[in-house]
Amino acid sequence: KMAGSSSPWIGSAYLFLQSTCKTIVLPALYESSQKKPCVFKALKLALADSTGSVNGVDMLKVHCSHPHLIVQLKFCKQENCRQFLRSYRDGALQKSLQSHLQLFLATTTVPLQVELKAGSEHLDKMLKDEDHCLECIYREKPDRLPDEEIRELEEGLKSLMLHQSTNNNVAGKDCSSLKSLSRPCPPQGSSLPTQVTFIFQGQQFDNRTITPDDHQKFAKSVSKKWKQVGRSLQKSCRALRDPAIDNLALEYDREGLYEQAYQMLLRFIQSEGKKATIARLIAALEENGLVSLAEELLGLHSSEDCS
Repeated sequence: KMAGSSSPWIGSAYLFLQSTCKTIVLPALYESSQKKPCVFKALKLALADSTGSVNGVDMLKVHCSHPHLIVQLKFCKQENCRQFLRSYRDGALQKSLQSHLQLFLATTTVPLQVELKAGSEHLDKMLKDEDHCLECIYREKPDRLPDEEIRELEEGLKSLMLHQSTNNNVAGKDCSSLKSLSRPCPPQGSSLPTQVTFIFQGQQFDNRTITPDDHQKFAKSVSKKWKQVGRSLQKSCRALRDPAIDNLALEYDREGLYEQAYQMLLRFIQSEGKKATIARLIAALEENGLVSLAEELLGLHSSEDCS
């Protein structure tokens, strides 16, 4: 029995990905030497999001089988696999992958169809029965070690993470270093100039400094999540490093959430100066699921949604 076994919990599954947009062919993008690292990075980030850890699930091989991109996955912990299944079932994995592909490929929305299989079992049909899905994945033992190509892509990504972490003098915790790669502009301490533009939801925006209007809208709408946004910003802003955020919470406790959020962003703006850009704030909002507020700051709510 799976639960009673003393041997390590190891299982395997295949994730099938297909773009429903005719102009975006995932296998062709992955076969392109230029685009392959971008697609791989998007996959890596989305899988890390789904398990809450960079090491939650391993990619063993990526198969190009037109029109599908098929990712062979290996799970080494039952809890990680369970978390992955929940993220997949809730659509969070699909949404995360779409978002990362859109960012790294600098393209419009990447609509995806996803499918999950373990051996001959189509797990999409049984997602409500989590334990049965786990049993199916556990039964399918990986038939290979990570592909040489995967190892090369992993090494390239690790060296980029190490370079970025060294530049920022930040000891990234778990997947925070990897997540920082998805930010649209270089963090503080980078020798690169701040990007002039950035991509959000497939559209290009000027990377301007945060305005007083942005400041007020943020403080009014962010509510209890201001601390989470602050912790995202603190990764590239020394003025918000611990215990700054907790101190602000205590100092402005009586004034309420608006003032706490306002003072946090004020500290960011004052310490970063011209580097306190809207792109950095949007990235922090997006990381914490505040997409609606990001859209409001960029003036997207007044526009009609694109289908």
